[in-house]
Amino acid sequence: MALSEATKKRLKAGRMLLAGKSCAQVALAVGVARQTVYTWKGLLDEGGIDALRAVPERGRPATLDEQQLADVRRALLQSPTSHGFGTELWTIKRVRLLIERMHGVRFSPSHVWRLLGALGFSPQKPEKRAIERDEDAVRQWKQRTWPALKKKPSEKAA
Repeated sequence: MALSEATKKRLKAGRMLLAGKSCAQVALAVGVARQTVYTWKGLLDEGGIDALRAVPERGRPATLDEQQLADVRRALLQSPTSHGFGTELWTIKRVRLLIERMHGVRFSPSHVWRLLGALGFSPQKPEKRAIERDEDAVRQWKQRTWPALKKKPSEKAA
């Protein structure tokens, strides 16, 4: 049976503690709070390394397995329009709907946000520029019209 990441961390910490490392050093190396290492040290002192292996996993079991998450990631790398959405923009609502369509599981928007982070995606805002924007007309307006519209400082201020 494959060990979970949490179990691997506990066992690594246990080996370091047995090698004489301090709780602070172990916490830093393993990436957990110092208090967690003290808890693990208590288990280690009472039942040895097997006690660390036998700690039950905490938290709710994952609803989507690794393969399903990989499917969602592949789908997100495709265009939203290829999944029936009207524009080329992935939103939390759309990702939530995509997961529900693909796997029949509903998540809260905040959980979808966490899933996206775990899958390696980051929030990005699209540029707010019109597709029809005419750069020459914008440049010309900035050079000619804008200076004429700007307030001039009064002679008192100068």
